Amino acid sequence: MPVRAAHPLLALVCAMSLSACSSSEPTPPAPPPEPPAYDGPWEALSERGEWEDPGAFEACPALNSQVACGAPEAIALPGCDMGSLAGLEREGAIYRAEIRYEFQGQAGVQASPGSGGFQFDAARQPVSVMGRAPQGFALDSERFVLATEYTRTTQERDRLTFAGCRAQGPRHLTGCFLWCRNGTLRYRGSFRAERMTWREDEPESSGLQLLSESFVDRGLPVDVYVTHGHAYVVSINASERQGGLTVFDVRNPHAPVQTASFQLPNDGYWNGVWARDDALYVASGDAGLLVFDLEDPARPAFVRNHPGGSGPVDVHTVFVEGTRLYAMSPGPNQETLIFDVSQPLAPQLLTRYAHAGGNGYPHDAFAYDGRLYINHTTDGFLVVSLGGETPELLGRYAYPYAYSHANAVGTFNGRTVAFEGGETLGAHVRVLDVTQPAAITKIGEYRLRGLTSVHNMLLVGTRLYVAYYHEGVRVLDVSNPAQPREVAHFNTFRESDPRRSDGMYEGAIGMRVPGDGHVYVVDTSRGLLIFDAP
Repeated sequence: MPVRAAHPLLALVCAMSLSACSSSEPTPPAPPPEPPAYDGPWEALSERGEWEDPGAFEACPALNSQVACGAPEAIALPGCDMGSLAGLEREGAIYRAEIRYEFQGQAGVQASPGSGGFQFDAARQPVSVMGRAPQGFALDSERFVLATEYTRTTQERDRLTFAGCRAQGPRHLTGCFLWCRNGTLRYRGSFRAERMTWREDEPESSGLQLLSESFVDRGLPVDVYVTHGHAYVVSINASERQGGLTVFDVRNPHAPVQTASFQLPNDGYWNGVWARDDALYVASGDAGLLVFDLEDPARPAFVRNHPGGSGPVDVHTVFVEGTRLYAMSPGPNQETLIFDVSQPLAPQLLTRYAHAGGNGYPHDAFAYDGRLYINHTTDGFLVVSLGGETPELLGRYAYPYAYSHANAVGTFNGRTVAFEGGETLGAHVRVLDVTQPAAITKIGEYRLRGLTSVHNMLLVGTRLYVAYYHEGVRVLDVSNPAQPREVAHFNTFRESDPRRSDGMYEGAIGMRVPGDGHVYVVDTSRGLLIFDAP
């Protein structure tokens, strides 16, 4: 899940997904250097990045500001098949869109990616455009225009418009996209959109049986940890709903019982959770690392936060391995904090790691065999040594349009293999041979629709469990890591679920497989779902 503060992904992608990222001129990132030669047992695959320029989806004409920004419902698009738009499904539909922007760069006309969406109610009327209330629309047998407006700053007001050009069947649409600021056309481009129903000809589930579903009323649920017979679900702040912690007794997985729900004063952006013995650790966007006592597992008792009294610290995720806790902090210093938790309720800060010269921040990390594998968002995937007093960078894997987000690591055929995933338009699972950190090579990948994104993943033996937002839960057999093979799935995303939106960060988001025969999944709308492990 993206952080709240202004930590840039790609300026244009952030601005157009309406996440809490900073915005600036849309400049595509420079391609990463060529990877070193590969000498491992698997074939090396080329790296295409998260987005490849597909070319224009439609030939969108240059429009003057009066038409594009003043009365977008009057837009005329020559050469379009407007009659096809009448068959587009709208009843209760949620669409996600890939936007291809065109702008004048140093090398001429260039393209950059963005994402967006729009949503309709049961009466086929728009309820949101790019996550905001519609402000002007025209929908009939030969027009499909959706627009929204918002105040960006006290002196800047933006208007965003989707103008449909043709439908490819009842669930796919292409057209033109316009971004105006203060009545002047700022950016233009084309888009393709797809209704976020389940993948074609795919059932709700295969190989995963749903045992129970428990709604989480607090904030937007994003992560879960299971210990002491209880599931601890953390939530971030959402519209008019503050986040915090919700506790479920799951000793009967068919009938979980909520035992507690709370937050601390002025502190409700809780995005990650882990535990060791009787200590529960929560990542807080306002107060750093929160520590709770689980002497009574049903009602955790707050003990302290770290670092206490030193000003606001944003901890986004936490990971515990042995007696070490790793807290990934986007701000204020974009660093990974490493704690000694040999006394679980009294963590002691040992050291910090900050990636020198980077533009991103640590989002997630996985400790394995003396190394820390850090997803450093726009900087890519880092491998850091934990052998000395001070962590040292051993290697980095970068790729175009990166927003490296989560990973899991294991040993296969005597090689160290990392499964890495981003969180952006088209983000998917990469399989990387990281045996030699200075020469990381991609050996496999797993991807679904390019309009969706993975979020988290867990490696259990030779099974990789993936929380894949709109694509739900995916279970992969990775006994041959170079060829991940799906063996089970459950589509958690349903358009009719309460509090669904047209955003990218919707669906299966958090997951645990604690070894008790069950899979615990957090869905942003449905809450805590418990499955039989496949």
